[in-house]
Amino acid sequence: MKNAFAIVTLSALMATHAMAQTSVAPADAGASPPAAAPAVPQEPDATSKEGAGGDELPKVELSSDLLYKLTKAEMEFKSGQWQGPYVTMMVAAQQTRDPRLARRASEMALAAKQGSEALAAIRLWRELAPDSDEATQFFLGFVVLTDKIEEAEPIFAERLANAPQGARGVALFQMQQILSRSNDKLYAYSMVTRLVQPYLDMFEAHLVLAQGALSIGERERAIGEANKALAIKPNSELAVLTLAQVTGEPEAAGQVLAAFLQKNPDAVEVRGAYARLLVEQKRLEPARDQFLLLLKSQPDNVGALYALGIVALQLEDTKGAEQYFKRFLAVLEKSPGDTRDPFKALMILSQIAETRGDTAGAIAWLDKVDNSASAGYVEARLRRAQLIARGGNLDAARKALTEIETVDPASQAQVLLVDAQFLRDAGYVQSAYTVLENALLRFPDNPELLYDYALLAERLDKFERMEASLRRVMALAPDNQHAYNALGYSLAERGLRLEEAHALIEKALQMAPGDPFIMDSMGWVQFRMGNLAAAENALRRAYAVRSDPEIAVHLGEVLWQKGDKAEAQKLWREAQGKDPKNEALKSTLARLNVSL
Repeated sequence: MKNAFAIVTLSALMATHAMAQTSVAPADAGASPPAAAPAVPQEPDATSKEGAGGDELPKVELSSDLLYKLTKAEMEFKSGQWQGPYVTMMVAAQQTRDPRLARRASEMALAAKQGSEALAAIRLWRELAPDSDEATQFFLGFVVLTDKIEEAEPIFAERLANAPQGARGVALFQMQQILSRSNDKLYAYSMVTRLVQPYLDMFEAHLVLAQGALSIGERERAIGEANKALAIKPNSELAVLTLAQVTGEPEAAGQVLAAFLQKNPDAVEVRGAYARLLVEQKRLEPARDQFLLLLKSQPDNVGALYALGIVALQLEDTKGAEQYFKRFLAVLEKSPGDTRDPFKALMILSQIAETRGDTAGAIAWLDKVDNSASAGYVEARLRRAQLIARGGNLDAARKALTEIETVDPASQAQVLLVDAQFLRDAGYVQSAYTVLENALLRFPDNPELLYDYALLAERLDKFERMEASLRRVMALAPDNQHAYNALGYSLAERGLRLEEAHALIEKALQMAPGDPFIMDSMGWVQFRMGNLAAAENALRRAYAVRSDPEIAVHLGEVLWQKGDKAEAQKLWREAQGKDPKNEALKSTLARLNVSL
């Protein structure tokens, strides 16, 4: 399990550090539209307002004609049309002066990925609701992504000037966040430089400049601006995190964070960032010490508990990892508002239990992944069924598969694939073949189903179906090296079309040069072609990477044919010790009339 899980990098941590507390405009013109406002105007009273902006809504008479047009437009939009409904909403917005209709027109254009039309609707929305912050946010986000970025500058200037003193820092961060999406980084940075001039006494202004400078590759200036921010507010965690980010070198960033912690030992965010940076540098024990300090000040810090579990795993402290993950789950259970998914922790605890031979305990942890909405639900339920099958109860394992709630085709195909694997491993090859044959009627272009179906077809001597299925995998997934290798090996094993087999395996090896099983195939096809030296070389390289019994059997036969019978028998004994029931070994020894 060592090194099995990724740790958040410093840059990712910086990216998630909250700079602005208000919503931002959409990332691009093709983004999902915001939640739909009522498309049909209601009869508001005199105090009715348009959202948070405070604009009064017009008193619109909801005539039968207007209701019909808007309803028809919505129905057409749901059927896949956009242009007619968009025009209807725009005309209605202009006639009624209702900003909600312009907003709805912008949603339709965004959903249809029509940039120019979306911008026109957003302009109208702002015109009809000039005090709407949401409309302004959408407008800013949109123009920043286009060649009209200069239109954003006067709006930003006004927003900064009108922001209350206590909220101006947030406004600065929000501006930088929106401008960071611009394709023209240099122009965006020049705009930021002009806009922050009146506010250079604020540490937030220098942080914004630091981020902007970094975006155009001006690292030295970014470092200088971050240092200015720290000079204004020496105890700012955000400032030192920014400085660490813009330094660019993990070692230098670590020194910055460590020095800050010496003066500010209670800086939780900085300590967490420093600990993760140490993990990135593979300095696991110092990282653990930092997480423990964090946990000492915040015993229920779920992030620290989870990180300590991961670090303990990497240090091969399974007992410690188990304790931390259990505490992580306990704290999470007491925090119903926490949206973190416990799936990974539950899977790790299950794996730990399985490793020590506690199958019942492993299944019990998997049983806690009972929310079908969890990202790992299907994976956990499949793993649960596999553990049951490993215990020898095939019927119970297959029944567990039928109880998995699946809605998407990929998950449904995966369940059928695992069912066939259970049957195959239990020796019911024909039944497994039938399961996959039926599965392919439902999912004819699923590469995984096709690949396993091909392998089973080969075991049943249905070679034409095997080859057709593997060639279909190659067409659907041209980078699937296993399909090329499987077909090449099958041809080599049967002594057919050896030149073609060699070409197929060579292509697979180009895709995955370090794969020992593809190296084994290359050695075997060389052997079949009579190239004993090349065969031995390929098989020795494969066996050095992975001392698998199958590779040992092949290498042994090559050495036997070369006359090195003692070395061949030694390899076969090694293979027998690892897998006494290996069919390839048995058939090879019988064919060569060898006793070990």
